[in-house]
Amino acid sequence: MKLSRRKAIGLIGGGAILAATGAVGYSVTRTPQNALAPWEAAGNYTEIRRRALSFALLAPNPHNRQPWMVDLVGDDEVVLYVDTTKLLPMTDPFSRQITIGLGCFLEVMRLSAAEAGYQVDLTLFPEGEDEHALNDRPVARAVFKADPNVKRDPIFAHVMERRSLKEPYDTERPVAADVLGILAANAISGTRFGGSVDAADIAQYRALSHEALRIEIETPRTYQESVDLFRIGHREIDANPDGIDFSGPLFESLGLFGLFTRASAVDKESSAYKAGLDAVYANTDTAMGHIWLITSTNTRRDQIAAGADWVRVNLAATGIGLAMQPLSQALQEYPEMATLYADIHKRLAPEAGTVQMFARIGYGPKTGPSPRWPLETKFVRT
Repeated sequence: MKLSRRKAIGLIGGGAILAATGAVGYSVTRTPQNALAPWEAAGNYTEIRRRALSFALLAPNPHNRQPWMVDLVGDDEVVLYVDTTKLLPMTDPFSRQITIGLGCFLEVMRLSAAEAGYQVDLTLFPEGEDEHALNDRPVARAVFKADPNVKRDPIFAHVMERRSLKEPYDTERPVAADVLGILAANAISGTRFGGSVDAADIAQYRALSHEALRIEIETPRTYQESVDLFRIGHREIDANPDGIDFSGPLFESLGLFGLFTRASAVDKESSAYKAGLDAVYANTDTAMGHIWLITSTNTRRDQIAAGADWVRVNLAATGIGLAMQPLSQALQEYPEMATLYADIHKRLAPEAGTVQMFARIGYGPKTGPSPRWPLETKFVRT
């Protein structure tokens, strides 16, 4: 969840801004340092697996949990595991979305390896899979092989600029219909791509995603799961660079003056709660089109494929200056969301299948990268 600059200023108030001078001013103008270092380190490894992994950990993933752990085996193998402490049991009870994030990770790793002249042979869930839960069994084994004929993919060029833009979009700037074809051409891993920029569809899907977000926020256990992952200010973000970050001078001030805390975020009478609602609804309500990915079945392999195609579509969108943000609330599999889950599937997959991803698209401001744990913290062993 993000608060817009306008809403944040309203919460801070003029007095707090004026107070942010001297030592206080220095504090509130600080930005995360360690948490952004992995973006600078990406590609700065000579060993091919580490190099590929340094890009892979920049991949999109639910709530920025970064649920990947890797083991380097021998001279050419990577084994991917899920960090089961990073799951989202309230909003993602079967870890479907977490698995999609792992698919994103594997695809960026593969793209990076190809860029350096290496083929990656993947074996998914080599010790079996559980459709109900992720566990300590490996998610994938990847063998790196030098191959001068490996095909490089131009979308890799956008890995460093890729974002999931969580800001209001420009409602005066429509998205051209031919953009959907560009995005669809990059969904090559077995999913069915769909999308619409039709005005009537936009209105319907805005309303649906707005209502799904309301349900998630008004269901105490699902909203609390997000709030527990708030990282407010550079100190918290540097200390724990996963979860939902709130950084920059305005949020530093909010935290410093006690105007935005995890406690206030769940207090329905607080300004922070009300401004937060306005801000996230401003995101759903400024969608200028929507896209989605569907699989025929809903196996773990399907979810990995959805992740691969999702990050590919995201990279392709970045290349043409288009913003996108997942709106996964209606796809979540807990009881309070069941009616909307059925609704979105009836709309988008009437002939059966699982809607794996749903997002808004449009044009918006440029934003900085999300915090990341360093690569060295993601090894099962060194």
